[in-house]
Amino acid sequence: MSSTLFRTKKVEQSILDTEEPEHALKKSLSALDLTVFGVGVIIGTGIFVLTGTVAKNNAGPATALAFVAAGVACALAALCYAEFASTVPVAGSAYTFSYASLGELPAWIIGWDLVLEFALGTAVVAVGWSGYIQSLMDNAGWAMPAALGSREGSDVFGFDILAAALVLVLTGILVLGMKLSARITSLVVAIKVTVVLVVIIAGAFLIKGENYDPFIPKEQPVEAGASLDSPLIQLMFGWAPSNFGVMGIFTAASVVFFAFIGFDVVATAAEETRNPQRDMPRGILGSLFICTALYVAVSIVVTGMQHYSRLSVDAPLADAFKATGHPWYAGFISFGAAVGLTTVCMILLLGQTRVFFAMSRDGLLPRFFSRVHPRFRTPHRPTILLGVVIAILAGFTPLTELAALVNIGTLFAFVVVAIGVLVLRRTRPDLHRAFRTPWVPVIPILSVCASVWLMINLPAETWVRFGIWMAAGFVVYFLYGRTHSRLAKGEETRPEQTL
Repeated sequence: MSSTLFRTKKVEQSILDTEEPEHALKKSLSALDLTVFGVGVIIGTGIFVLTGTVAKNNAGPATALAFVAAGVACALAALCYAEFASTVPVAGSAYTFSYASLGELPAWIIGWDLVLEFALGTAVVAVGWSGYIQSLMDNAGWAMPAALGSREGSDVFGFDILAAALVLVLTGILVLGMKLSARITSLVVAIKVTVVLVVIIAGAFLIKGENYDPFIPKEQPVEAGASLDSPLIQLMFGWAPSNFGVMGIFTAASVVFFAFIGFDVVATAAEETRNPQRDMPRGILGSLFICTALYVAVSIVVTGMQHYSRLSVDAPLADAFKATGHPWYAGFISFGAAVGLTTVCMILLLGQTRVFFAMSRDGLLPRFFSRVHPRFRTPHRPTILLGVVIAILAGFTPLTELAALVNIGTLFAFVVVAIGVLVLRRTRPDLHRAFRTPWVPVIPILSVCASVWLMINLPAETWVRFGIWMAAGFVVYFLYGRTHSRLAKGEETRPEQTL
């Protein structure tokens, strides 16, 4: 039985599957499109909100170093993703990579994990977008009925019609084609980055040097009883968390990691890229570098404008401008956040539909969902299904409590991909690798260690919920996926068909 659970799908077979007329996606993306997708999904509420949270509670002005540390952890994973995406340019990202290197069961597990990660991420972002839009409407004197608005902090049971409408509109755009999605994303990302740059430049003139003293505040131990709300590392090893100091920087890094989530979504578009061997590494690494630079600049500006101890948690940038006598920027920042979240939502939805599509093409999910639209060459069936489900989820369910699952799901994918690079290097040294992760095995091992470290700094409650979802995934696999898999049915490419 173990041989069937860990049967791998040949890279050549995966590539040949992309050429089947009924299951082939249209190749229309360039390196610039991929970079824009990456920047579009990474820059979201994190750059406007998390900076103040970690500066006030964990790292002070050294928040900039926390963003660097989180960026380094992501860069280690990005190097592994770049090798896989250029070697196996097939939709599915970590799922497809795992199928080629670790086997069917690990691939199913990571695919199931990514479906949850992207679904919750899309719904959470849609609800956040709705909140920003309602805030802008309130400023203009247009009140949204309580039963049709965001439910956070409200006792009124209702349906967040704005969040649901956003998801449905973006679903329609994705069905119409990747090039249209790329053009809309490019426009929105240009607006979003412009807003961020204006804020950085304007804020730079309001910096006061004394606000950086001390740059790394003195360590302050935190007295807290161990509970499910505590980091897993505290429950496992009795480690007492602390704020500020050097350890505070690493604690902050595990929090601001949420702001980097999304660069791995770029890998899901490998099959729709014109020259994936060249452009995938450029898109993945380029978007990560740009966003890390912007995050560091924002954190330096906001902690220089206002002392970290006085920063607000909910809207640090906007409130910092208010405190320095420039309230106009508060509305400007809200506009930038609302615009920016549009692309975050769309690209997360894109990533989920591509993973679902790849799993159905392999037979692990119903093959009905693997047929592409005859005109637009997009996976319209899973896109419409998932779009409707997520719209309902975003409309009815406040998902703030579940947002941490997005973190642990992403980090789990990072671990699997890094291990997969090591395994595929050993089992298939003959494969052409347009991009090779440097310093193997050092980089993949460091990537695993960094990701695991960030995972055990997440609350134990998050691990419990993650475990429940994974258990449900095992049930679905053994009841359906294992017997319906194309590999199980012997639907493999004949030797003469291999590349």
